[in-house]
Amino acid sequence: MKRLSVGLLLVVAALSPVFAATVDGIPLHYSTHGTGPATLVFVHGWTCDESSWAAQIEPFAERYRVVTVDLPGHGQSGAPAADAFSIDLFAHAVEAVRAEIGAESIVLIGHSMGAPVIRQYARHYPRHVAALVPVDGPISAAVFVFPTSDGAPPQLPDFSGPQGREMREAMVRGMFTPDTPPAVEAHVLEMMLSAPQETAVGAMQAIGDPELWADVTIPMPVYAVYAGTAEMPSLEAVRQSVPEFEAVQIEGTGHFLMMEKPDEFNARLDGFLRRIGF
Repeated sequence: MKRLSVGLLLVVAALSPVFAATVDGIPLHYSTHGTGPATLVFVHGWTCDESSWAAQIEPFAERYRVVTVDLPGHGQSGAPAADAFSIDLFAHAVEAVRAEIGAESIVLIGHSMGAPVIRQYARHYPRHVAALVPVDGPISAAVFVFPTSDGAPPQLPDFSGPQGREMREAMVRGMFTPDTPPAVEAHVLEMMLSAPQETAVGAMQAIGDPELWADVTIPMPVYAVYAGTAEMPSLEAVRQSVPEFEAVQIEGTGHFLMMEKPDEFNARLDGFLRRIGF
């Protein structure tokens, strides 16, 4: 193999993309695949990372630019202070990535906690959103009901303290079904239990912020994909605030449906994207 000259190496380095997106001074890691004219941004869930979407990259990179993001405190991105986790921070992180890659209009796909993240993104940056795809996660106040009449935050798990990791593992294992492939279980357990405890605590608290769940109108198309274990929401109730809401359920899947049945998930997502002309 011919060796490159120092000068040519410098030229190649200068032409290579340097990802320097930050939010509140926190460096953000993301990956891009494909060179299509339209952009899909995939957002992972609580204590997960961009590898959640490995089975979606190749199929969609044939037609789109596919972007996978590590939210602050997750994966290879930097972490905020322990008391600075918020869904707003995550939404602004997605915007920092969108701005850096120069995508004017995007479809956001958010799994689990990623669903409120893309919902919040749409509230802050609606002009950049072509559509939202929540994946087994809440997208409207109608499907995120607070247990008390005074609007107090729900009693979410507290993973601080010496038993925190053990509690997290029990919660994660509860996301599987007998049909979940062993390889998916192994990957998810390693991914989620590798996240720092500060991330597990801070991100979980962020989900329960009552201000996050004020009932607001989401005007863009929303295509919700639910796991087989999920309770499907009332279309009538959701459409009070999300007029263009569709929902589908993939039977025989646990929480990580896009990893458990990727072919069916990808076909459903592809069909939606084609219907809206994206």
